[in-house]
Amino acid sequence: MNGDQDLTGQPNGVQPIAAAATAAGRVRELNEDAVLSASPVFAVADGMGGHAAGEVASALALEQLAAFAAEPDMRPEALLAAIEAANRAILLCAEQRPETRGMGTTVSGVCLGEVGGSAHWFVFNVGDSRVYRFAAGHLTQVTTDHSEVEELISAGQISSEQARTHPRRNVVTRSLGTDPAPTPDIWVLPATPSDTFLVCSDGLPLEVDDDEIAEVLALRLPPQDAADRLLSMALAAGGRDNVSVVVVCLPQTDELQPVDVSTAPRRRALGLEG
Repeated sequence: MNGDQDLTGQPNGVQPIAAAATAAGRVRELNEDAVLSASPVFAVADGMGGHAAGEVASALALEQLAAFAAEPDMRPEALLAAIEAANRAILLCAEQRPETRGMGTTVSGVCLGEVGGSAHWFVFNVGDSRVYRFAAGHLTQVTTDHSEVEELISAGQISSEQARTHPRRNVVTRSLGTDPAPTPDIWVLPATPSDTFLVCSDGLPLEVDDDEIAEVLALRLPPQDAADRLLSMALAAGGRDNVSVVVVCLPQTDELQPVDVSTAPRRRALGLEG
């Protein structure tokens, strides 16, 4: 991102509409996922560690993001600082409570902010929870999984379909709760009236493929109905893991100018990548 761009906070008059749904699934007794729907920040954290420690880590991460959501400063730099604070909070808790040592969590989500006077989404990710964007009739996975199977896919050693049943599918290569802290991925995308975002833990794509997700989002259901339907589909397909979804969309408003999504820039914040 060019250093002279104005990143000044929340867009005036634009309020996303969102809803969340989460469940332990049909196999696991404990739900270690946590969800956040605190406009303008929407996120999912998938905890790891067992013995309730994963649940603690995911809750701590989203506590920090909830505090960030209450601030007027919606710049990517401030978002990065909130994610770093989440990592520190998890490490501090593990130091103070030995029974939680080794816990960690993914975190992925979207934040509506302002760039150069217009509304933009900041999409962020650490781990293998995901953010999808549905626009102009097409579903796109914005985030890239930080996982061993994603590395195998990138190397051409396995297919995406094989990854869903691979024995290493649950092994992440980045998570909160590590020292040194992980580097989050952040993308900056222009907001349009047709945007729908889906934030989910890996329990959803484990059971529901992208075409099925796209079919639900294409219905333009109210966010709660869409979230509940996706959750029900994952449970009906097996529910082998915790499942969490947050569906976020924007109302039709004069505050947002239509953007050609086929040519809209997709940029990493802070000049990480073009």
